[in-house]
Amino acid sequence: MRAGAAGAGEVVTVPASHQGYPGVAFGGYVAGLLAARAPAGTVRVDFRAATPVSEPVRLTELPDGGAKLSGRSGAVLATATPVPDLSASAVPAPPSWDRAAAAAEAFRTAGPTGLAADGTVVDCFGCGPRPPGRGLRQCCMPVPGRDVVATAWTAHPAFADARGLMRAEMLWAVLDCPTAWAGVHAGSLRPGAVTASLTATLLRPVAAGEDHITYAWRMSSAGRKHTMGAAVTTARGELCAVGEALWIDPRREPGTRGT
Repeated sequence: MRAGAAGAGEVVTVPASHQGYPGVAFGGYVAGLLAARAPAGTVRVDFRAATPVSEPVRLTELPDGGAKLSGRSGAVLATATPVPDLSASAVPAPPSWDRAAAAAEAFRTAGPTGLAADGTVVDCFGCGPRPPGRGLRQCCMPVPGRDVVATAWTAHPAFADARGLMRAEMLWAVLDCPTAWAGVHAGSLRPGAVTASLTATLLRPVAAGEDHITYAWRMSSAGRKHTMGAAVTTARGELCAVGEALWIDPRREPGTRGT
């Protein structure tokens, strides 16, 4: 992220490398930038329009303790609102490191799978086929015998701060794509779906160079709306972050069945 001075708020530019769909800033990363401006322990970020990459946008703190992101025209792209903490007790038990690693390997063996509406592979910052240090590599597949998808990964120093801890906006970003894969593999989420909101509670730091597990599960679906949960743990199963995401399916073409 590049930042510049501004009379009201802060002007930031999301680099092109941090995209989700082509030309669109990765939602989890945008959510993390907004959440950093809200002092609450748990924040919900609602996405109102796509945030572009490589284009200045404005971050503004709000009197209610939240924040908003606005485009060049002044239109609001996303908002952050303090909310009650997500319940750690409602989080399913994590899979073992070995089972999460097997799920990650199954993803790589299957080859890149596209989430775009036309089925093409997306060079996504969160789950795209990128080398370590260029993407978060949250490549989730189902864990046999469990109603979760999971991946095993090592926090890369490229995403850490001067203390060697993963930056908060990156940990938020880690929670995004796994919820989509839970919707795909355990529900009926369709290609081309977008994140409508992301809520997260960050519980403990994630250190660069240490092994972690991300897993996600389906919570509910109603029409085009799908809610999934996600969690990040250490390789030993210690909870680091909890998230909840609402995804929206694209509208079907006229003449096709469904809404």
